[in-house]
Amino acid sequence: MAGDAKKLQPIIIKKIKKGGHAAHGGAWKIAYADFVTAMMAFFLLMWLLGSTTEGDKKGIADYFQSPLKVALMGGGSGAGDASSLIKGGGTDLSRQGGQVKKGDIERERKTYNLKALKAEQRKAEQARLSELKDKMAEVIANSPKLAEFKSQVRLDMTREGLRIQIVDDQRRPMFDSGSAEVQAYMRDILRAIGSVLTEVPNRLTLEGHTDAQPMGSGLGYSNWELSADRANASRRELLAGGLDDARILRVQGLAASVPFTRQDPFDPINRRISIIVMTRDAEERFFQSGDAPVEEEEAEPPDGGASSPPIPHR
Repeated sequence: MAGDAKKLQPIIIKKIKKGGHAAHGGAWKIAYADFVTAMMAFFLLMWLLGSTTEGDKKGIADYFQSPLKVALMGGGSGAGDASSLIKGGGTDLSRQGGQVKKGDIERERKTYNLKALKAEQRKAEQARLSELKDKMAEVIANSPKLAEFKSQVRLDMTREGLRIQIVDDQRRPMFDSGSAEVQAYMRDILRAIGSVLTEVPNRLTLEGHTDAQPMGSGLGYSNWELSADRANASRRELLAGGLDDARILRVQGLAASVPFTRQDPFDPINRRISIIVMTRDAEERFFQSGDAPVEEEEAEPPDGGASSPPIPHR
């Protein structure tokens, strides 16, 4: 019987459940999630700071230093600006669009009046030409070689610009009669003028004038050709004085068509060379009038020869 009792004794089997995180559980997941969230917030803050203007940053700083004062007083163009990150502000706290400036005053916009700007440019140019006129007179007066000829140099302001006229004198002619050869004293005057004119950027017009005394029959070499040749000879002396040839816009001979003294067209003073320091408006009128040369290839003459030079005319 005793043996049977042993056989009937129950056998107890203990099963141990394996737990891999019995010590700390899943707390690390919460910590990792907090870390990721913090990193996202950090990078978002960096992005906001990088895309925010200095004015907005200043407004945000002022807001957090004294938020109630900024909200009530308007906060300038940062805290309450409509473009700010923090909306609102101004004198009315119910507004959500913010304000541009304290008191909702729109930002001043600068405008330019082209007409007024052009008038200022003209005024400055006139002042520059007036200074040039004074300097020209000073150079001639202080030069031992030119002082005795200063009565033959006339300076005046015209619609076209500063006009420098070298007039003839019965005792001291600028050119020999019927000739375009420059006299020695005239050469000195022109070279001195050319040296002074290098100081201004304005373009120049050269005009040759004669008196009304006819030269020949008018069918051949006449006062028209003579006045043009004298103007061109004067141009060469200006270049010898240091003037750049590109500064000369026009050289023309006017013969006796524009006398200095209309009462006496035969007066020797009508024989003169005019140098006009042109204003910008005069240059524009020249190019708009169609007198300016067209930059294109010239057509070859029908006979294949060289084209003849244009006849000077007004």
